[in-house]
Amino acid sequence: MTRLSQLLLPTEREPPADAEAVSHKLMVRAGLVRQIGSGLWSWLPAGWRVHQKVVQIIREEIDAIGGQEMLMPVLQPAEAWHRTGRYEIDELLKLKDRKGAEMVLAMTHEECVTTHVAQVVRSYRDLPFSLYHFQVKERDEPRPRAGVLRTREFIMKDAYSFDRDQAGLRASYDAYATAYARIFERTGLEWYSVESDVGMMGGSAAHEYMAPCRAGENEVALAPGYAANVEVASAQAQPVDVPAPLPAPEAVQTPAATTIDAVARLLELPAGALLKAFPIVIADDRGFVLVVVRGDHRVNEIKLANALGSPWRAATDGDVSARLGPPGFIGPVGADVTVLLDEGVDSEGGYVVGANQADRHLRGVKPGRDFDFERVDVRVVEAGDSVGGHPITIEPAIEVGNIFQLGTRYSEPLGATYLDEDGAQRPIVMGSYGIGPARIVAAAVEQFSDEKGISWPRALAPWDVEIVALGRSGSGELAAAEGLYRDLRAIGLDVLLDDRAAGPGAKFADAELLGIPLRLTVGRRSLDSGRAEAQRRRGLEDVEGGVALDGAAEAVTELWRTLP
Repeated sequence: MTRLSQLLLPTEREPPADAEAVSHKLMVRAGLVRQIGSGLWSWLPAGWRVHQKVVQIIREEIDAIGGQEMLMPVLQPAEAWHRTGRYEIDELLKLKDRKGAEMVLAMTHEECVTTHVAQVVRSYRDLPFSLYHFQVKERDEPRPRAGVLRTREFIMKDAYSFDRDQAGLRASYDAYATAYARIFERTGLEWYSVESDVGMMGGSAAHEYMAPCRAGENEVALAPGYAANVEVASAQAQPVDVPAPLPAPEAVQTPAATTIDAVARLLELPAGALLKAFPIVIADDRGFVLVVVRGDHRVNEIKLANALGSPWRAATDGDVSARLGPPGFIGPVGADVTVLLDEGVDSEGGYVVGANQADRHLRGVKPGRDFDFERVDVRVVEAGDSVGGHPITIEPAIEVGNIFQLGTRYSEPLGATYLDEDGAQRPIVMGSYGIGPARIVAAAVEQFSDEKGISWPRALAPWDVEIVALGRSGSGELAAAEGLYRDLRAIGLDVLLDDRAAGPGAKFADAELLGIPLRLTVGRRSLDSGRAEAQRRRGLEDVEGGVALDGAAEAVTELWRTLP
């Protein structure tokens, strides 16, 4: 019997002082998790039940598409990470054992699983297949935040597909996308799939699964038929009133006006009628480059890195002074450098740009006529931009899963190959698929809570039903509550019994905080009427008439099945 009098459930009246996210506040207050250090959290019994419900949903759906569960170690030799070029990742925790050998605490398991596959796969007949595991991950996170949302240690489901060619990878990718849709539908979350950046994982394509909520650390651009992480989103820029080009650029005095806002105010123009120059230095033969966007736009550094295909850094004031002129007054006209012009800039407008001289700008500048350029898409999209004629909105969201088409990013450096039908050696083509159970739990709290506490979706709740007994030990009320508990357990429901020697107010407050979907209350009135009071947690809605104590199991089961 699960009795609250014996359960470790340390509920709190107040949230942690540093908590900002709703999930951080409520998961601590409800006694689900406790912190032991920065970014390091323990899951207490009730919280772990929720976590493991998520794990089981994921396991069932990955098994259904042929995934084979295994387990790989967190502690790994560093050699494979050197070979893939990922050893230098800042967030990777590195150490040496007592013999001086380099080791890592894995933040993901591509290196490990590919090493195993390289050792055992020989022929095309061995392919395709998919492996997965649930394992602890370690990450030297510089800024842990929001409770279990951004931590230094967490559990992930990693899955990996191994195929002969790109067509096989696409089939595996589609199978995982379908499985992920089923997983998130079963959790009860509001969610969507968005295009995303491949990041440190590498590969050719990626999608993220997002749960919208205020605490989300990602921003998602949405329009009818379109969803993308703002890191990679593209859209048509909102129009801005730009003057026509002058016959030739005209110099204007702009004393001490080193910012877009200052120049726009001085010349009485909208910020979008100016061009913003972002000087960078690329680690290849292009060297110094000037990235130019509209004055009311921002450079998206991830899109810029993808467009360049090479490492880069922002130019220093010394770099700028040596190549162009005084910082704050630089521009593309007359500059002997490569100019990358963002697609949001209308090449027919007459813009204001820096003159590469102190206290001076040029106006009436026409791109293409007054300076050469290469087109790129490197700006951050903004709410109100459009896709397919529809304005986009931008909302925060939690990333709860991701899928990547890795291709041969790991199989080539780690020697994972097979012999095809003609005896030719070919690299195995891989995909990678991750889900964070803790993030799903936190997203559910963010999406399904109110001022009283959590209101779990039925699929994730730590228990199906909570029975609140209002009588003292040895009373008829407690005996009736325990009888109801046994009946519900016998029919297959998971039940929590609050048998504590506490007042009704404390019991109801804890029940609302914990958020079990259905609450039954057994007190003196129940004994008199033969009926238990019933309340749905979502909306704190009372069930008219409650449920009869005699034969309650079937009635409660039917009621429970109607819950979201």
